[in-house]
Amino acid sequence: MYIEELIIEGFKSYATRTIISGWDREFNAITGLNGSGKSNILDSICFVLGISTLSHVRANNLQDLVYKRGQAGITKASVTIVFNNEDRERSPPGYENHKQISVTRQIVVNGRNKYIVNGHNKNQQDVANMFQSVQLNVNNPHFLIMQGRITKVLNMKPPEILAMIEEAAGTRMFEDRKEKAFKTMSKKDAKLEEINTLLETEIGPKLEKLRESKRTFLEYQKMAADLDQLRRLLIAHDYVKYQTKLETSGQDLEEKKDRIVTLEQMQGVLAQDMEDIDDKIAEIVAEREKDSAQLTKLESTFKEYAKELVKVQTQCKLKEDTIADEQKNKNSLLKEKTETEQALLDGKAKYEKLTADFESTMKEHEEKAESIRKLEDLIQTLSTGLAAKEGQENGYQTQLQDANKAVSTAASEAEQAKLKITHLKKELQEKLPKAKAAEKQNSSLLAEVKANKNVTEMLQSQLNDLSWNPDREMELLRQKQVSQSAVNDLRERIDGLERELSAFQFDYTDPAPNFDRRKVKGLVAELVTISKENFDSATALEICAGGKLYNVVVESEIVGTQLLQKGRLKRRVTIIPLNKISAFKIQAERLATAKRLAPGKVDLALNLVGYDDEVEAAMNYVFGSALVCKDADTAKRVTFDKGVRMRSITLEGDTYDPSGQLSGGSKPNSAGVLLKLGTLKDLRKKLADMENGLKEVVREYEGYQRTASHYQGLKQKLDLKLHEGRLLEERLNTNASAQIIQHVESLRKQLQEQETLRHECLERKAAAQERRTHIEQEMKEFSAHREDKLKSLQKELATGKAQLAKAAPEIKKVQQQIDLSKEEAAQLEKEIVQLEHQIRQVEKVIDDYVNEERVLKDTLAEIKRSYDTAEYALEHERQALSAFDVETKELETQKKEKKQLLEDCKLEVQKLKHELEKFHSEREHANRRVKELVQNHPWIPDQQQLFGKPGTGYDFAKQDLGEVRKRVNQLEERHKMLERKLDQHVMDKYDRVEKKETQLKQMLATVKRDKRKIQETIGELDKYKREALRKTWEKVNVDFGAIFGDLLPGNSSKLEPPEGQDITEGLEVKVALGGVWKQSLTELSGGQRSLIALSLILSLLQYKPAPMYILDEVDSALDLSHTQNIGQLIRTRFNGSQFIIVSLKDGMFNNANVLFKTKFRDGVSTVERIAQRDKERSAATSTAGKKGRVVGVVRGGVMTPRRMN
Repeated sequence: MYIEELIIEGFKSYATRTIISGWDREFNAITGLNGSGKSNILDSICFVLGISTLSHVRANNLQDLVYKRGQAGITKASVTIVFNNEDRERSPPGYENHKQISVTRQIVVNGRNKYIVNGHNKNQQDVANMFQSVQLNVNNPHFLIMQGRITKVLNMKPPEILAMIEEAAGTRMFEDRKEKAFKTMSKKDAKLEEINTLLETEIGPKLEKLRESKRTFLEYQKMAADLDQLRRLLIAHDYVKYQTKLETSGQDLEEKKDRIVTLEQMQGVLAQDMEDIDDKIAEIVAEREKDSAQLTKLESTFKEYAKELVKVQTQCKLKEDTIADEQKNKNSLLKEKTETEQALLDGKAKYEKLTADFESTMKEHEEKAESIRKLEDLIQTLSTGLAAKEGQENGYQTQLQDANKAVSTAASEAEQAKLKITHLKKELQEKLPKAKAAEKQNSSLLAEVKANKNVTEMLQSQLNDLSWNPDREMELLRQKQVSQSAVNDLRERIDGLERELSAFQFDYTDPAPNFDRRKVKGLVAELVTISKENFDSATALEICAGGKLYNVVVESEIVGTQLLQKGRLKRRVTIIPLNKISAFKIQAERLATAKRLAPGKVDLALNLVGYDDEVEAAMNYVFGSALVCKDADTAKRVTFDKGVRMRSITLEGDTYDPSGQLSGGSKPNSAGVLLKLGTLKDLRKKLADMENGLKEVVREYEGYQRTASHYQGLKQKLDLKLHEGRLLEERLNTNASAQIIQHVESLRKQLQEQETLRHECLERKAAAQERRTHIEQEMKEFSAHREDKLKSLQKELATGKAQLAKAAPEIKKVQQQIDLSKEEAAQLEKEIVQLEHQIRQVEKVIDDYVNEERVLKDTLAEIKRSYDTAEYALEHERQALSAFDVETKELETQKKEKKQLLEDCKLEVQKLKHELEKFHSEREHANRRVKELVQNHPWIPDQQQLFGKPGTGYDFAKQDLGEVRKRVNQLEERHKMLERKLDQHVMDKYDRVEKKETQLKQMLATVKRDKRKIQETIGELDKYKREALRKTWEKVNVDFGAIFGDLLPGNSSKLEPPEGQDITEGLEVKVALGGVWKQSLTELSGGQRSLIALSLILSLLQYKPAPMYILDEVDSALDLSHTQNIGQLIRTRFNGSQFIIVSLKDGMFNNANVLFKTKFRDGVSTVERIAQRDKERSAATSTAGKKGRVVGVVRGGVMTPRRMN
């Protein structure tokens, strides 16, 4: 049931008949300037709903609701609401067959107030019962939140918050009815009491009187005599009392007069003291005002120093950050330089190795070439007998000469080396003792050098072992960023789809410990998959399943019962237990007949969906009884065929039933959900794969980061050790003892070189001798076998030339490598020079910044001293002013005490004067009474001498005069009663009274029995109410915390009974901010308090949704972001109810489907309708075209559509 149309006429600012139609069934917003009449729309709705507290609609009486209170010629206010009542399940009792309910309330100035429902007059209680039956109790509303209600919620006492929970639970109506029952019982009790009183005080005494009528007369006579005697006693006592008062002395009167004079003198003294105190206070205030000027000056100085202090502190911090950045730049350059130097060292080492290998190879190559040249000469010489070149002799002879020359040269060099060795040994023996003494002196330095060398080698080895590739690290970082961006994009798509498909989210809590969640399979819609070739059948499948898409499939009925009872479900659901469900599935013969009638155009709905085998029973239940056809003709032919007779659904969504019913024409609101759910599943799977890939990249990247961090640490340590090594080498080189040690080491090295040279010379000598012997042997063989020897030499020559030709490319390649290595080393040297220049520039900049920072810190210290001095002076001045305040406070206290004394004196004087006046008045009264008694009772003078005498009838001491007066009153009443009721027809009256007594006793028994039954029923309903209240509290508590967590992430809230009380006695709000539960809500800000109150109200709305909710500026105390969140929350969470919200903020009403804007023109309010998210377009919208937006404008009291471009 929701509002379709609102008609206002003569109500508040709506003078003319105003029809506001086009209300959205879910979310409507009303906005407009202050005073434009937006809240009057809500007031008109509350007016129709029957609100009794007019202050809630800002009126003192019903006349205030009429336009200009009836002064403008309009004397009647009328409001009509037309409700859509098509949902019979939510219809008020008795109105299920009415598609619309029109409720009108009219008031006339100084006239009557009437209700009209669907054209029939109704009384107010009938209308109230109708609205209460659909949770629209406007006099105790949880659906109505007017202006200021938000702030009042948190000020509610626990019983008032409990009343809101009772209203949401539906027990409030029971309480109202219970209260009425108690009132009725109270009336019955009063009636019972009346009957009992009647029986006891009238019927019973009357019967008794009738039985004892004879004794009554005698009693009457005796009573008259006793009454006369007692009356005389009382009159005599009064006479004596007043006579004694007249004779009382006037001493008390004089004492009171003296006391008055004393008190009046004291008043003058106190008044003078108060004037003196006022003068002293004025003097102190004047002195304080003088010092206040000095305080203002000191505060100004203090603020200036504080501002300057903050300024310089900020400059120092910026300078420190700049120095740190430059230092990082320097470290980066140093690191780059170190890496470049290391690369240069590696390049030089490579160059030296290549050069050495090249020289060795070239030497072998040249020796080989020389050997071949000599072999050619030898062959030519041996073949022709002539030398190959002029000046050369016979081949073997030349070789023999060369061999002899080599023997002689090697012997000579070996002898020279021997002489040098002898000389070096002699010098070494002389220098060795000095070197040992120097080693003792430099042992510690040498140990440091050795230790440094060992550590350096170890660090270098560790660096070489690390497999760190900076390019790979950068590539991994790029991959991580790209993957993370892709994951985020995919998550956003998934979140959007999940929000769009929020109706298919099934949340529950475990109903029992260790609950196996695999027993809950999920919603039918989530268990279904549709292949790509069946995408065109999605709409038909959705219509086939209908509401069953939202059913929850579970393993057994036990699991379903657990979920319903203890799963804390957030909405009503239908459970499908797999072990109990019995599904109808079309017979194979019918399906075959259908396919034969329309080959390729019809199939069973169950065959078009995919599902797991374990949920087959549920799928048969949902999809097993309908056919899907490609077109309408096929559906008609199949549905109404005698051999089929099954419900059919076309791809467009039209449904054909064998009973003759046809439905369709448009797609349902949920069209496409199965495809969207399938897309959501695919996206989730893709997200999981992408997240796994991202984890792998992150793992490898973090490993590289750890390796890089380790590498940088080792590199810094290595650089430090290399620097230490250079410093130690410099110390050794500049030390005299170290020079001796180095000289000895040099001698040892030279000795070793000479020994090696002598050994080489001896080897060359032996080789030359061997060569000489070989040549001589060759000469002998050549003489004996000339031809064979020439062939052998020619073969040897050919082999040698081939080897030379083969080695030439390799030599060229090595030469190229040497040139490239040399160029790389030169380039690295240039880079090192550039880096050193950049480092020097950065160091200069750092030095400049450090100097500037030093100046700033000196300035900061000076300003801090001035700041402390100013702060001390300011505090001292404040303490001085505080002393003035203390003295003033003491004087004020003294003045207050004296003022209190003065008031006491005045009060006592006034009291004494009043007593004097009373004293005179009493004397006059006593004199007058004495005269009246003597005049009215002539026996007094005769009996006067007996008054008060013992043993007489006027013995006052013997009698309790109070009891006597009571006795007289009783006797007078009894006497009068007996005098009136004495009658001769006693028996007739007795029969009538006895019969009446019997009837009253029977009636009394019947009422007592009915009362007992009502009390028993109320007791049972109280138990049910308590359980319903507890469940409501638990559910609302969960939603309360969840909604507050959505509005203020990371925080929570709850409702709980006050300490020591039960939930039936009251509930109070508790809030946790940052995980800490607050003891009091006064610690919260205004916005937080508003969010708490709004969360509580929305949680109540969500528990048991009413057809309609009215909210009047609930976002007034919230910022824009929270307003936007609340608008989205209402739009997404409360889809089953109609919301009407007054708001001045875009963040709220931009979420509404329909917006009404109010304006105030010429003293009359008007309304403009803007359709923002109409789900079902009206005829006005469809005719307005595709561009622009459609609004409704009230002209002449009727809303008409127009286009806004």
